[in-house]
Amino acid sequence: MLVLGLETSCDETAAAVVADGRRVLSNVVATQFELHAVYGGVVPELAARRHLENLLPVIRGALDQAGVTLRQIDGLAATQRPGLIGALVIGMAAAKTLAYALRRPLVGVHHLHAHVVSIFLTDAPPAFPFVGLVVSGGHTNLYLVHGFGDMRLLGRTRDDAAGEAFDKVAKIMGLGYPGGVVIEALGAAGDPAALPLPRPRIPEEPLTFSFSGLKTAVAVLLQKHPEILVDPRARADLAAGFQEAVVDSLVSRAMLALEHTGCRSLVVAGGVAANGRLRRALAEAAGAAGAELFLPPLSLCTDNAAMVAALGHHLLQAGERLPLDADVFSRG
Repeated sequence: MLVLGLETSCDETAAAVVADGRRVLSNVVATQFELHAVYGGVVPELAARRHLENLLPVIRGALDQAGVTLRQIDGLAATQRPGLIGALVIGMAAAKTLAYALRRPLVGVHHLHAHVVSIFLTDAPPAFPFVGLVVSGGHTNLYLVHGFGDMRLLGRTRDDAAGEAFDKVAKIMGLGYPGGVVIEALGAAGDPAALPLPRPRIPEEPLTFSFSGLKTAVAVLLQKHPEILVDPRARADLAAGFQEAVVDSLVSRAMLALEHTGCRSLVVAGGVAANGRLRRALAEAAGAAGAELFLPPLSLCTDNAAMVAALGHHLLQAGERLPLDADVFSRG
């Protein structure tokens, strides 16, 4: 089965063709980094307008790269939730139009579940059940995954997502956008223990994340010590310390989720899963716990349509169909 996937949940316009839920025949992504960089974050209205410009060329590119025509597509999948409403509407409208014109089945895909399923586009995916951690610019969620259509939420962030905290701290420090990339690069030369920062925890909700307080701690530190921003070594230390606090929070809760569920496999996906320090810390912690860690390649960590098509394949195989009058939703 050939599935054409469309992803427009935020600021990436993406289309991909995936065969049998496993083989990526094409995966085309048009980014909007330069458009939003001046604002230090994604502007929803601008993102939606750029999707309108990018979507048809991206779809054509995905079909050409895969060497197939629209008539050879067996089904379609589009991100339905969660995401920016205007952005989601663009992708879903295109998917509905193609489904109607081609008389092909369509399914709506949960963006975060698709991130988890990206691991099944690798050569050696895990067996069910496993713990899945999705950590991105807009979400930080833990799941107990029993199947492609069976993912139970174990915990999520109470406020800022990890990637959002990276962007906001980078903005506070005047480092630019996207925050994760610049903070990782700067922090590579710093000492994470030089400027200690808190690790927010909610004792009564051990699998809940919270990053707003950490972001505030950085802002307060810079208010008290503005000289940090003009001292190259201190700036690097602050970037390293902030990154380490985020990594500690993510790794500790992922390990706790393995302990609570009895699972021995952990999948970590999403844009922040591309962070090198996080990947190393996860590998160390999983090894110490006797667990197996599964990480998608960097190309499948950030938003893409291959993961949407992959999950779409399994939903279509299970008989799911999305009515052409179905809506999109900002929350999952």
